[in-house]
Amino acid sequence: MPAIEAIAEFVAGHRPDAPLVDQVRLHVADTIGAWIAAARTREGRALIGFRPEDAPLFDRVANHCALARLSEVDDIHLAAMITPGAIVVPAAMVMASSLPGADAGELGAAIVAGYEAMIRLGAAIDGPTVLYRGIWPSYFAAPFGVAAAAARLLRLDPERTAHALATALIMATPGTGHHAAPTTARWLAAGYAAARGLQAAQAAQAGFTSDVRIADGDFLRNVYGLAPDLGILGAGLGAPALAQVSFKPWCAARQTMAATQALREILADGVQPESIARIGVAVLPPHLRMIDHGVTPGDRFSYLTSLPYQMAVAALEPDAAYELGGPTGPLSHALGRFMANIKVRGEDALLTAGYPRAWPAHVTVTTASGRHERTVTAVPGDPARPFGAEELRAKFRRVTAAALDQASADAMFERALGALGRPAELVGEIERIGNRG
Repeated sequence: MPAIEAIAEFVAGHRPDAPLVDQVRLHVADTIGAWIAAARTREGRALIGFRPEDAPLFDRVANHCALARLSEVDDIHLAAMITPGAIVVPAAMVMASSLPGADAGELGAAIVAGYEAMIRLGAAIDGPTVLYRGIWPSYFAAPFGVAAAAARLLRLDPERTAHALATALIMATPGTGHHAAPTTARWLAAGYAAARGLQAAQAAQAGFTSDVRIADGDFLRNVYGLAPDLGILGAGLGAPALAQVSFKPWCAARQTMAATQALREILADGVQPESIARIGVAVLPPHLRMIDHGVTPGDRFSYLTSLPYQMAVAALEPDAAYELGGPTGPLSHALGRFMANIKVRGEDALLTAGYPRAWPAHVTVTTASGRHERTVTAVPGDPARPFGAEELRAKFRRVTAAALDQASADAMFERALGALGRPAELVGEIERIGNRG
């Protein structure tokens, strides 16, 4: 059976059990927090202004997915290098809000299907490796994931679902240029990539067909230099993909988080920031170029991807880790001085054994009284250190603080946990909050 037909069988037929539905509810609530928070960034305001009030469904899906994804506080599957929630959750909720009779069970199943399809494709193309070739795995997989969710919501049979997925794959494009470029068009492109998945499913519903063997042949190899692992693509990663997805504990590139968490733990043991003379950081070699740099005023992404900046914030201004917009002015002298004392290197032998399922880092802090060392393999929010509702509630409050006071955030979080049963209501409320900005 072609790999796409195998995925289609899963998408059309699976029924998530109660524990998996509980996980869906948590990921939906977390994504709604990211979605709301993003509206207060410069890029978010630009996207909201770009969306007319009477936008058709295709453009609404694109705009909301772009908003959630630009947050950089959305969930992530490490081994696939895929950020599924910001693509699948807004798309599924916006689509469900326009469909008469869409119930909570089918919306939950559609979200599971979208996560599964996106993550399988990202893992099959070795997302953690191809990212550093310039291919953005989440961008490439976005049409595929949304096509899966849309096919389930439209109740397509396995045959038409396969054509929807194959059509989505021929609509996929590899990237948007430099990953850390400070451009709002990057997010706009990501949103429209997601919306093409809706288009693919609607086309299949209307009777359009595509080459369901496209992943099995030479097309991806010849055009993109990708040789997908058909076993992963067709059969998955052995457990529900959604159960393997990490929540981000704060707003930053995930590649910076293990080292930052290691420093946080050293500080929690009693080391004072002002006593630190030097910090040595060992990171995964593939991550080194992406995260070992300074910051550029006005370039939000440079702050999110700078490991020295993220570690300095953790030590000196921890609340700033939840501010999605980044600093509005020059760095303080204290932050700059702290960053200058951080030296980052790539380390193969120490860290790569579990890669890409884990992204560890080792930190050595030198003070006048001695050395303090910590290796972190899993950060809070990873499946090995899972977040439950209370941890996500606390995160929700902090990331939405620019848009909602604490009482409103708590009330919105409770509604977000029940979003599967009332997608139109939640999408409308998210739009009203964004329009207030």
